[in-house]
Amino acid sequence: MATNFPPLKNDLLLRAARGEETEHAPVWVMRQAGRYLPEFRKVRESHEFFEVCRTPELATIITLQPIERYTGLLDASIIFSDILVVPQAMGMEVQMNPGPYFPDPLVTPDDIKKLTTVVDVNKELGYVFEAITRTRKELKGEVPLIGFCGAPWTLFAYMIEGGGGKGFQKAKTWLFKYPEESQRLLQRIADVCIDFLVGQVKAGAQLLQVFDSWAGELSPHDFKLFSLPTLQRISEGVHRHLAAEKIPAVPMTCFAKGANHSLGLLAEQGGYDVLGLDWCIDPAEARRIVGDKVALQGNMDPTVLYGGRDAIESAVKRMAEGFKPGKGGWIANLGHGITPGVDPEDLRWFLECVHKYSSRS
Repeated sequence: MATNFPPLKNDLLLRAARGEETEHAPVWVMRQAGRYLPEFRKVRESHEFFEVCRTPELATIITLQPIERYTGLLDASIIFSDILVVPQAMGMEVQMNPGPYFPDPLVTPDDIKKLTTVVDVNKELGYVFEAITRTRKELKGEVPLIGFCGAPWTLFAYMIEGGGGKGFQKAKTWLFKYPEESQRLLQRIADVCIDFLVGQVKAGAQLLQVFDSWAGELSPHDFKLFSLPTLQRISEGVHRHLAAEKIPAVPMTCFAKGANHSLGLLAEQGGYDVLGLDWCIDPAEARRIVGDKVALQGNMDPTVLYGGRDAIESAVKRMAEGFKPGKGGWIANLGHGITPGVDPEDLRWFLECVHKYSSRS
């Protein structure tokens, strides 16, 4: 396990994740190290996407870019990687051009035989662990470092659709036509995710997030049947493995985009410290549903960042007012990832507005 890291100077994220009140809401954004930054695009001119993911030096440089640009405004860093490194570790080829593409997706349950039977995450994903350790040191304790993985249902959907699907007909057909085989594959993916997340904590990650980007494609019934059990399996498995190795637990966030119908269920049974929210639910309503069982993260519509400074300020003010009344921590964020066309200075304004309107002074 990696040690000897510089002491943490800003623990707002970790305190909020534990449900504590903070001086202002800690803020970061999903995909904050991404294509909207010219310095990111400069690196990508000479390096393929997954080459960057697999090269710890490059992953560290890119992870640090937004921290260096927005000095004092971001309260967290998230390691530059991709949720699809898990299917790669399981033996599938994934290309990025520009979106994800699987040349040889799973067509029938018989294709599961093509997957690696036992995944050694240290061998297959050690580059992520090395990038985390390197980045944690380079951050010099300025902000915490977040590690992450994709949720089993979301990864399952990509592995069967061969990319981001419309309607996810192929993946959902599997659920209904091959329910037992689907359950087994989902559990298998979850077990790789557990090992991967535990490895990230050992490498230096201080908070973990599980991205269920396609949760909203499932009905409440099917989410409860196919996604929730694997999300529970991950949270329970990570906690169990860390405890067995006497490694202190880190906060865990679940972002089940589009599954606002199941917020109460996730708060009660998910086993996570924080639930991420998309922009399709009012913060006050989300807090009413979950009570003080979990902290909340979110949830401004990323497209507001194209609307100009008045629109951004108004949306942040409204968001802050929505999160303030209830008990429990709040981590400010967007309701999904920042998109490539955003002006970096408009993101700066968003961050400044969060500091202003979430301040408790």
